[in-house]
Amino acid sequence: MTAHVDSRKVAFEENKLVKKLCRLMGQAINDFKMIEEGDKVMVCVSGGKDSYAMLDILLKLRDRAPIHFDLVAVNLDQKQPGFPEEVLPNYLRHLQVPFHIEEQDTYSIVKRVIPDGKTTCGLCSRLRRGILYRVADELGATKIALGHHREDILETFLLNMFYGGQLKSMPPKLQSDDGKHIVIRPLAYVPEKYLERYATDQAFPIIPCNLCGSQPNLQRNAMKELLKQWGKSHPGRVESMFRALTHVVPSHLLDAQLFNFKELVVGDAPLDGIGDLAIDEGLEEACSSEEFIQSVKFY
Repeated sequence: MTAHVDSRKVAFEENKLVKKLCRLMGQAINDFKMIEEGDKVMVCVSGGKDSYAMLDILLKLRDRAPIHFDLVAVNLDQKQPGFPEEVLPNYLRHLQVPFHIEEQDTYSIVKRVIPDGKTTCGLCSRLRRGILYRVADELGATKIALGHHREDILETFLLNMFYGGQLKSMPPKLQSDDGKHIVIRPLAYVPEKYLERYATDQAFPIIPCNLCGSQPNLQRNAMKELLKQWGKSHPGRVESMFRALTHVVPSHLLDAQLFNFKELVVGDAPLDGIGDLAIDEGLEEACSSEEFIQSVKFY
């Protein structure tokens, strides 16, 4: 009897997680108009938990969407030593989803060009991007879906701020430099912890990356750890940071190219509709909260 009750509880929790993932992905797709009628979406599947989950949930959303769109899964086999070539084709055949495996030895290029001990991510990602754009053209794909989640976006934001001197992150929808491709990130609203749980529930055949994923001392790993520490010591801080990326007030930053500070004169209404009083009152309320007072001690 106990085993029966436990199995029902597990099934209930798994179903609840699926609903959360569908809701968050559906919201992101709708908010940024990622997928439209007649689209052919090229879903980039690396063999990691994020891309597996993205494909799985996209298949579920496609079946219930009010519009018609097609999916084609694409994997780039970069010829890394020990890469299990049969895992993804077998998995995708089981799903009965159209797929294409692109074989390009970018691994040898990266290892030849990048000295030992140096970060390979930059060159590897540029090579991948060019190949995926070409494959999208060949397959007639109108959108390219990547599996970056909420924490990926925040980590990129922190990296750009701390090391690049820019307020910039991964956009949920991006046009390529030549204007020929649209890249979408349907997992933009999804916390990584949901994807970790879902990968365990679904027993995805995870393929570890032994090129970039195995490099020690990556700054991105440091940002990931920083976010985890904040999440544990100050619940809600990560969520607040992510909300901040969706509520940008140009008049209260310092970019003179983004906001015309020089033309401000006495008597004009705020150009962005937000006055100092509203901002100050909000800050005063936030800064007087116990959570804020405790968070200051963290620094």
